Amino acid sequence: MKYLIILFSALLLTACKKDKETVRDSTSTDSLNLVKDSAKTETAPGKVLVDIIPFPKEIKECSCYFARNKADFEAEKYIYADDAGKTAYMKLDGKRLTMNLISSSDMEVDEELTKEIESDNYKISVKGKKIKSEEALLFEGTLTIEKPDGTVETLPIYGECGC
Repeated sequence: MKYLIILFSALLLTACKKDKETVRDSTSTDSLNLVKDSAKTETAPGKVLVDIIPFPKEIKECSCYFARNKADFEAEKYIYADDAGKTAYMKLDGKRLTMNLISSSDMEVDEELTKEIESDNYKISVKGKKIKSEEALLFEGTLTIEKPDGTVETLPIYGECGC
């Protein structure tokens, strides 16, 4: 009887030990997958994420709005819009921003378009050259975004300004 209890206890200890190892192995595999998944969702450091915005409802009359290229512009995939006066709209790093226009050139006088925009976290510069004059003026150029940490992102733009 004594030997039977010892044998039974030894079997229980062995069985419990194997279960713990199995649980430990599956946990380490799961945590490895989590680390791998979370690494995929992070944005690269030093980059500014510029998202598409719908045309802002706040803009009622004259405006400038730009996309990354002509195809995106025709598909209304805008990355920048302003009311040709005081306010500019963009979606940067996942947040829709309403920013102050600091300066804007008079597009009727010359062929160049320049705009300076600032917010707490970004300085944005828009530079373009008129490519077509109709009811609205078409422009091609660049949009440069600067962050306080020194990150600079420059994108090509295509769009129009008009009333």
